[in-house]
Amino acid sequence: MAEDETSLPPLPGGNKKEPAKKKRVLDEGDCLKAVIRSGGDEAARPQEGDLVIFHYTTYTEDGTIVESTRIEHGGKGLPFKLVLGKSKMIAGWEEALPTMAKGEISRFKVKEKLHFGDPDCPIPAPENFPTTGVLQFDIDMIDFFKVQAVTDDLGVLKRVSHAGEGWETPREPSEVRIRVTGRVPDGPTFLVRDAEPLHFGFGRKEVPAGLEKGIGTMTKGEKAVIYVLNPVYITEAPFVPQLPTQALELEFEVELLQIIQVRDVLGNGQVIKRRVKDGIGEFPVDCPIQDSTLRIHWRGKLPKEGGRIFHDTRTDGQPYEFKSGEGMLPEGLEMSVRLMLPGEISVITSTSQYAYDNFPRPPGVPEGAFVAWEVELIDFVKTKDWTGLNFREIMEDADRQKTTANRLFKERKYVHAKNKYDHILREFKHVNPDGEEEVKELSDMQISIQLNVAACWQKLEDHKKAIEVCEKVLEGNPHHVKALFRRGTSYTATGDYELARKDFNEMVKIDKSTEPDAIAALSKLRKAEQEAKAKERKQFKGLFDKNPGALSEVTEKKEAEESQEDSQSVEKNEVSEKGEATEKKKDDAEATTEPSEEVIDEQKENNFSRLRAAGRNLIRRIIRGRCSIL
Repeated sequence: MAEDETSLPPLPGGNKKEPAKKKRVLDEGDCLKAVIRSGGDEAARPQEGDLVIFHYTTYTEDGTIVESTRIEHGGKGLPFKLVLGKSKMIAGWEEALPTMAKGEISRFKVKEKLHFGDPDCPIPAPENFPTTGVLQFDIDMIDFFKVQAVTDDLGVLKRVSHAGEGWETPREPSEVRIRVTGRVPDGPTFLVRDAEPLHFGFGRKEVPAGLEKGIGTMTKGEKAVIYVLNPVYITEAPFVPQLPTQALELEFEVELLQIIQVRDVLGNGQVIKRRVKDGIGEFPVDCPIQDSTLRIHWRGKLPKEGGRIFHDTRTDGQPYEFKSGEGMLPEGLEMSVRLMLPGEISVITSTSQYAYDNFPRPPGVPEGAFVAWEVELIDFVKTKDWTGLNFREIMEDADRQKTTANRLFKERKYVHAKNKYDHILREFKHVNPDGEEEVKELSDMQISIQLNVAACWQKLEDHKKAIEVCEKVLEGNPHHVKALFRRGTSYTATGDYELARKDFNEMVKIDKSTEPDAIAALSKLRKAEQEAKAKERKQFKGLFDKNPGALSEVTEKKEAEESQEDSQSVEKNEVSEKGEATEKKKDDAEATTEPSEEVIDEQKENNFSRLRAAGRNLIRRIIRGRCSIL
């Protein structure tokens, strides 16, 4: 059994060596083996990753029994289970177990450096267990086979007897149907659901935790045995009323018949898709996630009105055909259909927000109604890409798609419109124009669509992203008037008034014909600016008054005199400001054209002069330590 330390040879093409996994160096006599009974298949031996099941009895060198799994030697009668290469065990067992055949019984003599006397032993010695001297182990190898570790602590293991289909596994809030038999190892059977499969909701704690964790790794059609070896996973569950919760181990034979996909589409409970009948293909690769032409049958119901039907395509006898991404269905319905397979039937429930609040309401559907759609996806055809098309055909198709996106924008379906514009821009990356005319035509179309994307972001009130899109356009064309206008509008919305004013003034310099638009935009800018200033004044009203009131309490004569001086100073500032304000009114009355930037700056300075004077007053009080708020 002794093995020399070995290392991997150098890699080809260099002197670097991969770090070698050091094997234990055994001296003669460290671990001795005597076969008591030979096994059946002498060629088969346990490998790393195998679950080994065995009985053992431990003796001291003088023959005293110190530990055993067998009842006749004081054990519990349960065979021991370990996963080679993963479970923690004494070094002697790491050496001994891989040498045994199924059904073999052998005795191993192990020196202390290979059991609990090893300072690096990964497991502690049981209480009153000898850690010095030679120990003897009689091991009866019952069985070994490959398993999958379901939990990191190896408390739940799975042995697959028949592989399933695809890769989809149950996840909350899915429902599953299984055939299952549960038993205590070498004990009674407490659960049999064969002729009548068990149907339960995944993640609802309706079956024991260990069983649910094992099923969570299975695919449709898979058959497996799930070993629950840690009692922490043997939890009470309403669907298994006879569960022996005091058992140390359990085994479940499981066949996963069906995964009933229940999907919280948005993650907030507002749109739920429940698959009633499986479709053809593999989820999600065979779903119409990308824009496609689809044919469906659908029936709309009102669950809170006893399931009253308000529409059924089967009444007309014809499926409903539509193109996804064009806003032809309510948002909750379309996003769910994109997750279906051909032939699948699902029930989709939706709050009014994703049903008919923002979509033409069918007759008989009240405002704010919670709805349910029963949908069958008959088939779909993915939208063709531009492969094989010439430049003219590509531009004509792009223009058609842009027209659709423009319609969506006018219908206030800004997310749909933006997605449509983004799709065109992505496809443009693969277009190679030939000649200056084609380059210019493509560039003009790209810029037009980019600015439409910016308009969508503005409608969605994400002005930061709108500004980013405009800046991409301006990087290539700094004098693009429409991009300046869009960016200036978003700067106004974000309160960056100086940047907005600069963009609007730049528009007029580049193109005099834009002056009316610029003047209107500047007017809105001034109004927004004035509202912001009024809000600031209201926010600080009383804080900078000449008589602060509750903000300070004067308790000494000197403080009172200083306070009076400060108030007089503020009054002088007010008189001066009133004079300036009078002059300003005269100037405003005489003005008949758009105010210049210098005039606007002067107005700003006058509007805040009183605030600055009062601020200085407050700072003096803070420095003198008489502001009670601090």
